[in-house]
Amino acid sequence: RLRLPVRQLSDLTTKFIGLGSFSNLNYDQLQSSLRTDSSQCEQFWKLIGEQQLNWMQPFHTVSDCDLKSAKIAWYLGGKLNASANCIDRHLATRADQTALIWERDEPGNQVYITYKQLHAEVCRIANLLLQSGLQAGDTAVLYMPTGPPVVYCMLACARIGVAHSVVFAGFSAEALAARIQDVGAKVVITTDQAIRGGKTVELKRTVDAAVKSCPMVERVFVSTRTGASVPMFSIDVPLEKNAAACSADCAAEPMDSEQPLFVLYTSGSTGKPKGLVHSTAGYLVYTSLTHRHVFDYRPGQDIFGCVADVGWITGHSYVVYGPLVNGGTTLLFESTPAYPDVGRYWETAERLGLTHIYLSPTSLRMLLRYSTDFVTKYDLSRLRVLGCVGEPLNHEAWEWYHRWVGGGQRDIADTWWQTETGGVCIAPRPSAEGAPILPAMPMRPFYGLEPVLMDPATGAEVAESPAEGHLCMRRPWPGMARSIWGDHKRFAETYYSQFPGLYFTGDGASRDAQGFLHITGRVDDVINVTGHRLGTAEIEDALDSHPAVSETAVIGYPHKLKGEAVYAFVILKDGVSIDRLGDLRRELKRRVRDRIAAYAVPEKLLFTDGLPKTRSGKIMRRILKRIAAEDYDSIGDISTLADPSVVEALKQHHDLYQRHK
Repeated sequence: RLRLPVRQLSDLTTKFIGLGSFSNLNYDQLQSSLRTDSSQCEQFWKLIGEQQLNWMQPFHTVSDCDLKSAKIAWYLGGKLNASANCIDRHLATRADQTALIWERDEPGNQVYITYKQLHAEVCRIANLLLQSGLQAGDTAVLYMPTGPPVVYCMLACARIGVAHSVVFAGFSAEALAARIQDVGAKVVITTDQAIRGGKTVELKRTVDAAVKSCPMVERVFVSTRTGASVPMFSIDVPLEKNAAACSADCAAEPMDSEQPLFVLYTSGSTGKPKGLVHSTAGYLVYTSLTHRHVFDYRPGQDIFGCVADVGWITGHSYVVYGPLVNGGTTLLFESTPAYPDVGRYWETAERLGLTHIYLSPTSLRMLLRYSTDFVTKYDLSRLRVLGCVGEPLNHEAWEWYHRWVGGGQRDIADTWWQTETGGVCIAPRPSAEGAPILPAMPMRPFYGLEPVLMDPATGAEVAESPAEGHLCMRRPWPGMARSIWGDHKRFAETYYSQFPGLYFTGDGASRDAQGFLHITGRVDDVINVTGHRLGTAEIEDALDSHPAVSETAVIGYPHKLKGEAVYAFVILKDGVSIDRLGDLRRELKRRVRDRIAAYAVPEKLLFTDGLPKTRSGKIMRRILKRIAAEDYDSIGDISTLADPSVVEALKQHHDLYQRHK
């Protein structure tokens, strides 16, 4: 069992060592300096870039950005390699330190991989990819579960200058094919099968169906997870068997700082796939810096437990690249929070000695439905920081997390960021020493970032506080996505046209009198009831505050008189009697009326056992809207959902509700 020494929480002044005039500044002083002087901001990112990464050739220009034209470039002239920064730089001092802990689906079967072992496996696969004809500038699609092989393959691609595109191993063959075609991948790497929550998922067979419509694919490498017999065709190559015959040494290719490191498709997208491009240098600088400072991470001492799937941006940034650039020990979580029971996260934290856990609000809302005995029977004393990422974290889930998992003492890093941002943008830490953390708010922008609230009606900035508006960012930062693969015009129109000169996040936010930020949800998650604009997150928060409620999702649906009306889908906690449903419906409506207003009360309130969510935890509200409108034929592809069967159950519940309403 891996046991690293425990250290107390730092004073969070977050002073930088060897960073010139910035070295002795606390958070408030540093932010003030960066916000008021653009040259100071440039100098800050210059010093951070030099300090955070190993360069094969120094950069000569810190940045060349123009948000009006969606032009973003950092560390120009520099050359480096992402794989070398994740592995090679640590071999002299951390060769025998654990880099990866693979928490397999069945608890108690964890596997430890050192930096020395990681280097050897990555080099073997990199050599195999070179032998297959891949070269710098090519792309490869990875359709694999979370585990060591997908990390090996990501870093092997980076080592030879091949941009990887990890596609969540749950997409349908049709969805996978669309992404392979869009990115023009010559190589696909997959696994025979995946295991998750005690269930087997066929991956190779899905790839077989997908590549039938992808003539550009020349090779399919097949990794072994279960050893099951799967069809092997002329383009198929067993990964481990052939990699074992390759050299365990492969030179890391010097890459331009703006060379694409990966393309990642946003979850829940409709129409043509939207592949966001992240560069090499800027992304590595930002994700490693945020990993270290947002979570107060100490390499060589802490064990970072991000339970996200590698197929999403959280897995890229805080399972793989951020922790490994920092020389950390990172968790690869293959299972689910409810397998074999709902204590799985906490059992894992105790057994592996995790110091950090980073999970989604969706999983918290699911877990709080059950007895706290599933938490309290485990020793969580080693946990220092409790992270959360995904949809806005409601107050009840925050309080449950803080009290039962954190013992009322641990910091909660309630983070806000996006696939587009590369890393955390708003979070309670870093902060000045002793600064408060308020429930269910990400609160503070990261170093050098300048969030602004914009009035959607006038297009003007809302400068006063408290205030609400559309959340934008005034200044560029190194971790930003550079483009949409093959469609920069779409990139510019999506993120930079609505408020020229600003990055538009697509989210709404409020700012309190102290300047702290609260995310209210997607701006398209706004309901207009009789002329009143309502954020769905506000209604959900009111419903979630009821002691019998586990989770809710609110949408708007067409209404003849009101224009739009509120439809609430409600999941109750385990053990709530069905005899109480009538009373609960009245109580919940009254709660919304008391906390918001009469016009915010849900016209329809449906109790259900599940919601349509992606594996990253995002609720697919477009599906709920189709169900509310009874437009079942337009629901579309549901293969991205964690549990596609939820859709049919919701349709049946809705139909029954309508008949008895």
